[in-house]
Amino acid sequence: MSELNLHPAAAESLNRWHSMIRTGDLSALPELLDANAVFRSPMAHTPYPGGQVVSMILSTVSKVFEDFEYHRELATADGLNVVLEFSAKVGARELKGIDMIRFDEQGKIVEFEVMVRPLSGLQALGEEMGRRLGAYLAAAKA
Repeated sequence: MSELNLHPAAAESLNRWHSMIRTGDLSALPELLDANAVFRSPMAHTPYPGGQVVSMILSTVSKVFEDFEYHRELATADGLNVVLEFSAKVGARELKGIDMIRFDEQGKIVEFEVMVRPLSGLQALGEEMGRRLGAYLAAAKA
C-alpha cells in the first residue's frame, strides 16, 4: 500500500502498523508509540495522553471493529504525517473514517487522531468503547 514519500523511519513504522492490522496482533504496538504519544478520539474533546493509554485504545478498537479495511493513504510533504481512510462495522452500523498519524523522525507515533462518520456509526463505536474502556479512560484523563 505504501507508495508514499515518507520519511524512512515513518515508512517502516507504517508498514509495521499495517502488518499488525492485517494479522490482528497489536502486541508490538507499544514499540511503535512514543512514551508521550496522544490519542485524539472522535468522541472526546481533550486528547488521551501517554503511549500506554494509546496502545490500550487502539488494541481495544481493533477488536470492536468488524470488516475493517484501509482504502486510501495520503502523506504530508515532510513525510512524517499520514492520513489513512478506512471503513468498518460496529455491530449493525457501518462507518467510514480516517486515521491521522503523526510520526517523529525516529518513526515513533506521537499523535493518532481518528475521525468517524456517520453519526450513527460514531455513536455505536462510542457506546462499545465506553462499555469496554470507560472506567480506564476516565482514570487515564484524571
